[in-house]
Amino acid sequence: MPDFQVRDLGRMSFGEAFGLQQNLVSQRKAGEICNQLLLVEHPHVITMGRNGHLENMLAGEDLLSRAGIAFHHTDRGGDVTYHGPGQIVAYPIFDLKDWKRDVGAYVRSLEEVVIRTLADYGFSGERITGCTGVWVNGAKVCAIGVHLSRWVTSHGLALNVTTDLDYFRYIIPCGLTRPVTSMQVLGSSAGLDEVKVKLVDHFSRVFDSAALLDQDSQLLVETIA
Repeated sequence: MPDFQVRDLGRMSFGEAFGLQQNLVSQRKAGEICNQLLLVEHPHVITMGRNGHLENMLAGEDLLSRAGIAFHHTDRGGDVTYHGPGQIVAYPIFDLKDWKRDVGAYVRSLEEVVIRTLADYGFSGERITGCTGVWVNGAKVCAIGVHLSRWVTSHGLALNVTTDLDYFRYIIPCGLTRPVTSMQVLGSSAGLDEVKVKLVDHFSRVFDSAALLDQDSQLLVETIA
């Protein structure tokens, strides 16, 4: 796959990040930019994918609002999920025509990025047949939901690093009655910035492409180099 530019957006609302993704997807389709990898931390938000079921929402929008949680419908695959502080969300804007025109292979590759990242911290990430995402000891540590338009990807993965897992009580995550976990709960003391660097490295290795650092990103060029 061709090289990709990394943009560390810091903390940004889901709506703003979604608008940025849509703009970048349009530019990528037109060949105006190279592949992009957005890294972001969202304020508390619950999103419903295009295959979502309202019965997996355990709280109405009024209750969510009082708890300081935004709610958005979105066009990614999958069901309902939570994003919030302490979670790294990665949005690849990749043109798969330059790689493999295979959605399944792309999702498995996203899982592989996370599995390799977890391995750097001594955790054995695994796949569960029929369930997209990455799991450790039967608990979900990373959710994945993607969207493709003319083979250009958007949305991506959400890795729980130091996430407050209490916020998952408002939903049935991804419609599955299985527990969730975080790297912190598993015993890691790593912070978001450190894990971001690992993720970028494994994106580069799994997709066999070089990461180009955005000079304005919070992710330091020296750290990657």
